[in-house]
Amino acid sequence: MDSKKRSSTKAEGSKERGLVHVWQAGSCSVTPERLPGWGERTVLQAALGVKHGVLLTEDGAVYSFGTLPWRSAPAETCPSSPVLEHALVGQCVVTVAAGSFHSGAVTESGVVYMWGENSAGQCAVANQQWVPEPSAVSIADSETSPSLAVRILQLACGEEHTLALSISREIWAWGTGCQLGLMTTTFPVTKPQKVEHLAGRVVLQVACGAFHSLALVQCPPSQKPVPERCNQCSQLLMTMTDKEDHVIISDSHCCPLGVTLAESQAENQASTAISPSTETRDSQGEVFENTHIQQDLAVANKLNVGNVQTTSGDAVPPQLDIIGTTETSSARNIPSDPDAPAGNEHVQKPSDPSKRENSENGEKPVPSQPLVEEAVPNLHSPPTTSTSALNSLVVSCASAVGVRVAATYEAGALSLKKVMNFYSTAPCEPGAQAGSSSIGPEGLKDSREEQVKQESMQGKKSSSLVDIREEESEGGSRRLSLPGLLSQVSPRLLRKAARVKTRTVVLTPTYSGEADALLPSLRTEVWTWGKGKEGQLGHGDVLPRLQPLCVKCLDGKEIIHLEAGGYHSLALSAKSQVYSWGSNTFGQLGHSDFPTTVPRLAKVKSDNGVWSVAAGQDYSLFLVDTEDFQPGLYYSGRQDLTEGDNLPENPSGAKAPVLLSCSKLGYISRVAAGRDSYLALVDKNIMGYIASLHELAATERRFYSKLSDIKSQILRPLLSLENLGTASTVQLLQEVASRFSKLCYLIGQHGASLSSFLQGVKEASSLVILKHASLFLDSYTEYCTAITHFLVMGGFQLLAKPAIDFLNKNQELLQDLSEVTDENIQLIEILNTLFFLPTRRLHNYAEVLLKLATCFEVTSPEYQKLQDSSSCYECLALHLGRKRKEAEYTLGFWKTFPGKMTDSLRKPERRLLCESSNRALSLQHAGRFSVNWFILFNDALVHAQFSTHHVFPLATIWAEPLSEEAGGVNGLKITTPEEQFTLISSTPQEKTKWLRAISQAVDQALRGASDHPPYGGGSSIQRQEPPISRSAKYTFYKDPRLKDATYDGRWFSGKPHGRGVLKWPDGKMYSGTFRNGLEDGYGEYRIPNKALSKEDHYVGHWKEGKMCGQGVYSYASGEVFEGCFQDNMRHGHGLLRSGKLTSSSPSMFIGQWVMDKKSGYGVFDDITSGEKYMGMWQDDVCQGNGVVVTQFGLYYEGNFHLNKMMGNGVLLSEDDTIYEGEFSDDWTLNGKGTLTMPNGDYIEGYFSGEWGSGIKITGTYFKPSLYESDKDKPKVFRKLGNLAVPADEKWKAVFDECWHQLGCESPGQGEVWKAWENIAVALTANRRQHRDSPEILSRSQTQTLESLEFIPQHVGAFSVEKYDDIKKYLIKACDTPLHPLGRLVETLVAVYRMTYVGVGANRRLLQEAVKEIKSYLKRIFQLVRFLFPELPEEGSTIPLSAPLPTERKSFCTGKSDSRSESPEPGYVVTSSGLLLPVLLPRLYPPLFMLYALENDREEDVYWECVLRLNKQPDIALLGFLGVQRKFWPVTLSILGETKKVLPTTKDACFASAVECLQQISTTFTPSDKLKVIQQTFEEISQGVLASLQEDFLWSMDDLFPVFLYVVLRARIRNLGSEVHLIEDLMDPYLQHGEQGIMFTTLKACYYQIQREKLN
Repeated sequence: MDSKKRSSTKAEGSKERGLVHVWQAGSCSVTPERLPGWGERTVLQAALGVKHGVLLTEDGAVYSFGTLPWRSAPAETCPSSPVLEHALVGQCVVTVAAGSFHSGAVTESGVVYMWGENSAGQCAVANQQWVPEPSAVSIADSETSPSLAVRILQLACGEEHTLALSISREIWAWGTGCQLGLMTTTFPVTKPQKVEHLAGRVVLQVACGAFHSLALVQCPPSQKPVPERCNQCSQLLMTMTDKEDHVIISDSHCCPLGVTLAESQAENQASTAISPSTETRDSQGEVFENTHIQQDLAVANKLNVGNVQTTSGDAVPPQLDIIGTTETSSARNIPSDPDAPAGNEHVQKPSDPSKRENSENGEKPVPSQPLVEEAVPNLHSPPTTSTSALNSLVVSCASAVGVRVAATYEAGALSLKKVMNFYSTAPCEPGAQAGSSSIGPEGLKDSREEQVKQESMQGKKSSSLVDIREEESEGGSRRLSLPGLLSQVSPRLLRKAARVKTRTVVLTPTYSGEADALLPSLRTEVWTWGKGKEGQLGHGDVLPRLQPLCVKCLDGKEIIHLEAGGYHSLALSAKSQVYSWGSNTFGQLGHSDFPTTVPRLAKVKSDNGVWSVAAGQDYSLFLVDTEDFQPGLYYSGRQDLTEGDNLPENPSGAKAPVLLSCSKLGYISRVAAGRDSYLALVDKNIMGYIASLHELAATERRFYSKLSDIKSQILRPLLSLENLGTASTVQLLQEVASRFSKLCYLIGQHGASLSSFLQGVKEASSLVILKHASLFLDSYTEYCTAITHFLVMGGFQLLAKPAIDFLNKNQELLQDLSEVTDENIQLIEILNTLFFLPTRRLHNYAEVLLKLATCFEVTSPEYQKLQDSSSCYECLALHLGRKRKEAEYTLGFWKTFPGKMTDSLRKPERRLLCESSNRALSLQHAGRFSVNWFILFNDALVHAQFSTHHVFPLATIWAEPLSEEAGGVNGLKITTPEEQFTLISSTPQEKTKWLRAISQAVDQALRGASDHPPYGGGSSIQRQEPPISRSAKYTFYKDPRLKDATYDGRWFSGKPHGRGVLKWPDGKMYSGTFRNGLEDGYGEYRIPNKALSKEDHYVGHWKEGKMCGQGVYSYASGEVFEGCFQDNMRHGHGLLRSGKLTSSSPSMFIGQWVMDKKSGYGVFDDITSGEKYMGMWQDDVCQGNGVVVTQFGLYYEGNFHLNKMMGNGVLLSEDDTIYEGEFSDDWTLNGKGTLTMPNGDYIEGYFSGEWGSGIKITGTYFKPSLYESDKDKPKVFRKLGNLAVPADEKWKAVFDECWHQLGCESPGQGEVWKAWENIAVALTANRRQHRDSPEILSRSQTQTLESLEFIPQHVGAFSVEKYDDIKKYLIKACDTPLHPLGRLVETLVAVYRMTYVGVGANRRLLQEAVKEIKSYLKRIFQLVRFLFPELPEEGSTIPLSAPLPTERKSFCTGKSDSRSESPEPGYVVTSSGLLLPVLLPRLYPPLFMLYALENDREEDVYWECVLRLNKQPDIALLGFLGVQRKFWPVTLSILGETKKVLPTTKDACFASAVECLQQISTTFTPSDKLKVIQQTFEEISQGVLASLQEDFLWSMDDLFPVFLYVVLRARIRNLGSEVHLIEDLMDPYLQHGEQGIMFTTLKACYYQIQREKLN
């Protein structure tokens, strides 16, 4: 054992445990002997065979004693003292078992060792008579691949067989005989095989008799939903039988087929032995179990089976087997070939039922059980047939009560003969017939009739086996399936019984996973198989069983342990009762002289229960609780007569169990029985430790018996009473019953677990009530909650009337169970006491745990643990006591409270805390005659007046004392969400009491866990007052805006404040943040639109209950608005998408809104007509200057009035035809104007008509002189843009919004520190809002946000470094939309793209687009200068902090380069230098597209030349372009290899410069593009220097041709656009610097290429 175990046991004397005492069987009076040669070693377990025994010590060693004939050395065959099994040393054995002549052991790792006699293969060794030393048995599961070794938990040994229970709860068997339960006829079985019949079931324990086997199996948990038919025997699960005056409905079908097997095991063995040993079995080898169906009773009733005497077992009739039929697909047989060695001796001919002899002393033969005991149809209609359920019932009844009876039915419906034929017409397998005669269907039927007659005759004779025991029958749980008896039962009784059944469903506790995993299950079945000659299988007959069969009458008996003797069996129940069956030759069953083939209760002469049993060859031992908790040992069975013994008259054995005198020995923890001797393991009670454990176990078992009695004798009958009051009362009672059952079941499980605990190591720390205390605490608390609810609702008073008869009849029982001695107490009070009885048990737990604690050192962990647990249970006991008092106080209040209000206010969980009738409390400023009554419950404060009352939920009550100054003498201010009132108390003490009561109640209501006591110290600290800010749910009843709306969320002093959800009854819902009771902050709002059966949906910001700030509003109509709101209206910048599908919506508007209308500058894209309007709006219409472009290339700019082109305007068509003049409607010319043709001709005059459909002209046609200068031609083009909206007037709302966010009323007006504060707030708020949906922010954005939280600080003179810091900050700020600047940039990019993409990609808009960008730069620069006041204004120079690192030679001149032509070296601050890097990359695609469209024609010319000239090789091109020979490269270094330039070489000269220039297309800003050009020049220079090997200065004449060559070879497709973009957007100060000159060179090249002509 481990060291911990040793340390703990030292405290209570470890050496006084597990002492062995041995008795000789048959001599009750003799005192036990000590085992010779055995010291004081602690024995954990012992097992006895016929003449030998095995002992297991606490250190895992195994000793054998007695006669050991298998030992090799002669000296060892009869050792004088126990011999150590050396083969097992070091194996750490955990359990041992002994068969008649062999032994087994299981190690900690689950390996089985066997030794002893092996003649029948019982040691799993082939061809060996003896196994002298323990040898390991290999058990492998062949179903798994690779096959795994099976770990074993428990072992059981019979005379010729061994069973092992694996860790996966399956049985493995080896040895010889039908008791193995294997589908084989080949014996011995020396390789362990799985008992397939129980595969899939959870087996809890196995036991072996001499030639029979028992298994304790857990009932499978009930499956829901319930199917209509049983999916194995296809019988209807709910059956209904119509009687003359009533109907019986039954759901108590138990499928007889047991367990489904895999197809692989379906061995088709058939046999037709017409003998009682054959059972019907399905083709997969499944045995019929007993089924109980109430239909057959009714049928039996109808058939008037009055003359057949029936017998019944303990409230459930015993199993009876059907006569075998030939195996077909539907009739099922057990393979029980009469020639099989196992079955031979047990097969009897039906003609001689009483042939069974008593082996010992030839008593009178006992007739076997009559066939009539069968209460069940066993011939089920197979799944393939459509035989009605009634027919199958008739068949089964007929088979049970004889053919004679069936004849009465024959005339009416169908003949038995036909039915029998139906079941046996399939051809038999060859060789499967029984005996020598081949029996056909007719013969089979005749022999059946024969047998049925014989069995029923026998039934008349054998009344000795009648086993009706009323004391066992538990009211409504008793199955109504006793066919014979029912013929004398009146229909009224039947009805009553059926009703009881429906009510009692509640008493079967539901499957509780946790408790079942930790504690032994009480929902068990007993399965038996093997030889049954003595009735030891318990199926009501004496037939052998080849496969496990369920002993149905032990169902529901909560069997927890099985023992098998030589020819009898014992089953111990959780209620400490023992059922016994089998051979009773010597009275070993503990009841009457006769053997019994069905389980019956053994009568042990003790008031207390049995908690352990052992079964020997022909006797039984019962270990019983006594008054002083020291176990008493009873012996029942064979007694050897000696002189002077006054034994009972019957010489063969003790009829009733006899108490052995063993009290002096100590506390017996285990007993073991063999053939000639039995032994007990005894513990000495040192320091009271063992006694305390026995006390705990014994009291728990008694407590369970008492709870079971209350359940069956009080609760069940109560539930079945008529008129129990309202449905809610019945429901409460049922809740009590179900909680009671659950608790009762837990106690039963715990009792069983304590019994097994006492047989083990007995280590205190592994007690379940210590390790899993919460299981018990919770069950008791739940039960107490249910019973106090019942009490509060006046349940006991309501019960008084309907239950009065029942209570009067059972007065003594009640007093007995409730332990009430006073005669004068009312019965209903006794009932009350009885229901609260379970909570007393908690004190006992605490007491015993404390006793156990005293056995340990105070410093030991065990002591601490026991002490803590004890106080836990005591604490709960006191808590539940308080709960009961509270409930009684509340009940008393309801009795006095006016009736009408009681109905509406009384709730099961509501408890009274205090009320103002006994504590003076009045309402301030109340009327003289008003009555105000305040009642404080645990969940609400009720203000009651004459006939009305109002309930204020506690969670939303804020109570505070009024100060004296406020004039509130002894006043309490109560705040609720919709009311505030002041309560005045009579004295300061009253005020304090009420304030404390309300505060505590509110606090408790907010905590919510009032049912659970504060276990442990931490949570028990009471807060002085509940928090002002809290979470609660509330429904408004008064507020006009919120009437009937429900709010669930955070509160602060009576107002919603923080996150919450508000729902209106009409479906409106707001979910988001609140402030002072109004929607404020970020939230989501839904409004159902009934007409469109969709909803409006807004997500965004709120202020003081109104939409305010950024948001997205999706209308039910399909429109979506994204933008700014103010006072629930669209106000500020916003985007409206209209149309069914937003992705391809017919129109879009982006621009400024004022009071829900379009007003100011905006862009409207009408996708259906293909027109885009960019201009001013007023009141939702186009008004003022604007530009319209169409998808057909028309361009209009001018005045608009009420959505129409009206007034002066300019219209250009795609072919450059221009009209400039007056308009009266869209595209309609009307008035004075000038029309200019593309060739320069123009007409002046009056025009009228729509453009494109014929225009009337009155005017003059001009043909300009051919000699006029070209400059006059694009006169009108220059005017373009004059009538459009100026760039600075566009998107004002977007910029205003940004200024507002920074806290400025108008641009530039405000405090800088305030602006920075607002930025910080915006960042934090947005981050918090997005924290819930992290997918919005990538990791890089999160890092960006973190770095933005630092404000750049600037002290001292402004320098380039600080300028760079600002630049970096701006790049980061514009990277995230959560920053105001980032949001501004994002919005500007969106509006720019909206304007210039799609129809807006019109070349006429290029100038507007460029102006717009410049305007953005100017306005953003103003914002940046506001945030960074030290930033110099546009065009200023920042002095360099250090001189330029290296003086570079200028290209064209000798003077040094100072990076600019400004007077002194420095860095020029410009808006474009600072902001274009941020802005332009985002706006580049639409802008560049406009450049490409504008320069389309000239670029085509340029490109044609480039392609043409590029066809030439390098030398030819250089010559053609006039590059001086000295600059021609002679050799080239390609990949480190020097190659000569040949006339054919192409694309090799100046390759690095060409590559460099090509990068111009990959850059965005003009400054980056200029740097590329500069680098290209440097590359050219490097190349020339390398070939010239001398320093030189370029002159423009030398440089230009070389550069032209590079430009041609670079093949830049949109060079024109690049050039124009640089020209439009470059900083003006660069134009005269070096980069400016280089750019001019590039531009010159571009124009030169267009004019280039090849010779």
